[in-house]
Amino acid sequence: MKTVDLSTATVRELNQALHDEARQLSERAWTVTHPAGKHNIACGIDQTLNVDIQGHAGYYCAGMNKKADITVHGNVGVGVAENMMSGSVRVKGSASQSAGATAHGGILIIEGDAGARCGISMKGADIVVKGNIGHMSCFMGQAGRLVVCGDAGDNLGDSLYEVHIYIKGKVKSLGSDCVEKEMRAEHLAELKGLLEKAGFNEDPASFRRYGSARELYNFKVDNAAAY
Repeated sequence: MKTVDLSTATVRELNQALHDEARQLSERAWTVTHPAGKHNIACGIDQTLNVDIQGHAGYYCAGMNKKADITVHGNVGVGVAENMMSGSVRVKGSASQSAGATAHGGILIIEGDAGARCGISMKGADIVVKGNIGHMSCFMGQAGRLVVCGDAGDNLGDSLYEVHIYIKGKVKSLGSDCVEKEMRAEHLAELKGLLEKAGFNEDPASFRRYGSARELYNFKVDNAAAY
């Protein structure tokens, strides 16, 4: 295991070392100490490294992740796992807004709460949140699954496409074209697998499912005055 201390090294030096290691693959396990809320930690990794961040991280932690498994032992700022392609990111604390924004694949697990716009424009990733999420979450969500064991804020799933949304708690309001849907056997099985993967002991039957009513997919002349 290799350790990088961000009280003495820079984030640029850390990320360059991780990128270099992704080519060599001689040391797969990395520990980052004293992150102190610095931004852009462990961004752009494209190999099967394990990165353990021992503290709070700032903006865009683990952004553009591909294949790596990254754990943050604290809270994270805006855009954690933004544009993630594969691998996993686990946040032991809470996340600020836009967690998992535009993520194409992999899984983001947040053990605390997530702020506004969680999963905005997600494109195939899985996001599992133990706590609550803020307003406008999953706005324009295109593909993937969003699981929330707590409550959701205003305008959940506004203008979404085909994301599967599972919420255990209360939903303050639904966004445009987002509706509650039937929870069938295949959805219970899908949700069970996601909860197990995240390590959360929750009953899938206690969740409700939301998705697109598919009314915004095509232009309708009757609604022309609204544009």
